[in-house]
Amino acid sequence: MIPSAFDYARATSVEDAVAKLAEAGGAAKLLAGGHSLVPMMKLRLNEPSTLIDIARIPGLSGIRADGDAIEVGAATVHHEVATSDLLAEQCPALAETAAAIGDPQVRNRGTLGGSLAHADPAADYPAVLLALDASVQLQGANGTRSVNASNFFQGLFTVDLGADEIITGIRFAPAKVAAYAKLYQRASRFAIVGVAAALEVTDGKISSARLGLTGASTHATRMSASEAALVGTDATAEATAEALGDPGAGIEDVNDDLHASEGYRRAMVSVFTRRAVAAALARA
Repeated sequence: MIPSAFDYARATSVEDAVAKLAEAGGAAKLLAGGHSLVPMMKLRLNEPSTLIDIARIPGLSGIRADGDAIEVGAATVHHEVATSDLLAEQCPALAETAAAIGDPQVRNRGTLGGSLAHADPAADYPAVLLALDASVQLQGANGTRSVNASNFFQGLFTVDLGADEIITGIRFAPAKVAAYAKLYQRASRFAIVGVAAALEVTDGKISSARLGLTGASTHATRMSASEAALVGTDATAEATAEALGDPGAGIEDVNDDLHASEGYRRAMVSVFTRRAVAAALARA
């Protein structure tokens, strides 16, 4: 398929990109790596009048420590996330997640911000951001704002991002006791089911738990019931597996498609929740 005709513009700064979005009146799209947007354009599921290239905006990519938090720029490609020494030390789950995205071509062109804005229901990053309790940093015509990941992902390909806003990055606290486990499609490596777990362990017991789920429903969600079940549990794989029970049974609106039936997905939610929790505990 061939995309419909469009104009092309290159933004020199975040402010310039925001101005160009405003000029387009909601008919423009931002282009960084293009691995999410271009296929949609080829199928004419998305027909922007203008593409605004933000890939070369200074300061929009990179991974850095900022006080007690870590910031990752929106234009940072997956390969940079996967190979970051800072993330390997402070948040290995995010680095490992990036390393399992797609193939080398995708990892070297696709960007964090593009993945979040597209919000594919089978994407990996959303589950991890939910478990990290990360915030998504936005900038638009009315200034900047920060949206917690739990509120950012709202529905199928739907996020809390205005037509005149750009994602500038994410921010989260270091999380060493965290892991991501997924059952992936063999061709695309998207998640049929993916679960991220971030835990805090005090005196041999789980004092805090956050679980993010992707691939199972229309959008990534927190597994609040399973989180509550883990709190106070002994920090062992056996004890947590017993406390979790069957997490997949309580998930609403489970997908049923050519990749997996609803029943199989529910079963795999339970399997990969236990795996993610066990992998996180191994880092405690």
